[in-house]
Amino acid sequence: MVSPIGVNMPEQSNAAWHPGRGLTLFGRKPALEALEDTSLTIHCLHLADSNRSGGIIAQIIKEAEQRGIAIRYHDRQALSRISKNGKQDQGVALDVVCPNFMSLEAFMDLPEKPRSVLALDGVTNPQNVGMIIRSAVAAGVDGLLYPKRGIASLGPLVIKASAGNVFRAPLIRCDSTAAAVTALKAKGYQVATLEASAATSLFEFKAAGSLVCVLGGESDGIGQEVAALADTRLTIPMANGVESLNVAVTAALVAFHLGQTPD
Repeated sequence: MVSPIGVNMPEQSNAAWHPGRGLTLFGRKPALEALEDTSLTIHCLHLADSNRSGGIIAQIIKEAEQRGIAIRYHDRQALSRISKNGKQDQGVALDVVCPNFMSLEAFMDLPEKPRSVLALDGVTNPQNVGMIIRSAVAAGVDGLLYPKRGIASLGPLVIKASAGNVFRAPLIRCDSTAAAVTALKAKGYQVATLEASAATSLFEFKAAGSLVCVLGGESDGIGQEVAALADTRLTIPMANGVESLNVAVTAALVAFHLGQTPD
């Protein structure tokens, strides 16, 4: 495959990119859709040098060239290290800058203490995670804890379910939910968990200060380590014998309740 003129850059020049700056997505259609969205800042397009020219690959290259985005070519093994999903990347990866992503340490060092944080513990369904991200962005929640373990990875399914809102979401990268909630609690955050058996209604609750609210996974709920950190346990009252709501629906109710401006 012949490299395009002008924006092609050598593989080693990728040193300026750090995963903390945003998200590396993979796959031909997701990459093309992101390139066509001019509201997104793209750091670099990565292509396998074994890709055949023409078709959607030609469209991807054309969009990148028109926007002046760096294009780098790699062998398949190198590209799979970048995409972290060699079986599904289709020879394409894209570094998208996400200005609201930050580390837990950077979040805790903000000069003005954020008021509302949403945390997920064991939510593994990508569609649920994507819808939760969309709700958190729409509701104006200050941060959403996104651990490396125990949650659906930030892949195409999450991005699609979020309707692209992943790229503008205030995601707080952390190692684990339990460790992050512990750190926030030490910084003075009140910790609330959503549990069906709790006595206090979400809609009657008003946080006295900054709050991190934890939602549990689809099957096992909140883990014991995180549950032990709770200062307050909240429930969503149910009528007509309904036992529980889908976690994404619960998250939407919680996000909009937390995102309300305090009186």
